[in-house]
Amino acid sequence: MMDKQMVMEWAKMLMSYKFALDEVSTKLTILNEELQFIQNYNPIEHVKTRIKSPESIVEKLQRKGVEVSKENAAAHIRDIAGVRVICSFTTDVYRVYDMIRSQGDVKVLEVKDYIKEPKPNGYQSLHLIISIPIFLSDRTEHVNVEIQLRTIAMDFWASLEHKIYYQFHDDMPASIREQLKATADMIGMLDRRMLGLKEEVQKFSDSSEAAKTLALPMLPTLS
Repeated sequence: MMDKQMVMEWAKMLMSYKFALDEVSTKLTILNEELQFIQNYNPIEHVKTRIKSPESIVEKLQRKGVEVSKENAAAHIRDIAGVRVICSFTTDVYRVYDMIRSQGDVKVLEVKDYIKEPKPNGYQSLHLIISIPIFLSDRTEHVNVEIQLRTIAMDFWASLEHKIYYQFHDDMPASIREQLKATADMIGMLDRRMLGLKEEVQKFSDSSEAAKTLALPMLPTLS
């Protein structure tokens, strides 16, 4: 159990992670609004952020068998700060990923693609660990942030699976595991069908724009 003084010290350390989340959130907002303005399309539906509590960090360090300290927390736990980016389509997930890694001050440290290779339970998401600088009054710190990119359907499944898992922990009945996996497969199929529908709609839109262009009256030329 952490005493009040220790909680205050850790809270001060966690300010850096809060600032890093602010930086990432600002970048995502700018990118999304730029695409909305230029292309009339925004790939990001919404963004969620969270910071692990000091108690959660201590528990994770103990599980890892590492001495509890702020230094070890920064060195051994990469998901203290987390951002979840919810997109409409799988193509948007990879588009946002490309935009993030192209930022000059962002360093991608790790990528785990659970969309191309889902977890055994069916979980799908694209996980990134990035390092981003934050500029304080007396120094610059490089802070790790975990970013999870997923579609609306993937997020729906993951949220419900999380709630079900914590009801059973490691004693989840096999029948429920099988149903969750089957549902995850259905989610993947749904994402593919919705992407196909979006691409078909885009073809009609492109054809319509081309027809309008061809139908424009010829302007008289100056002799």
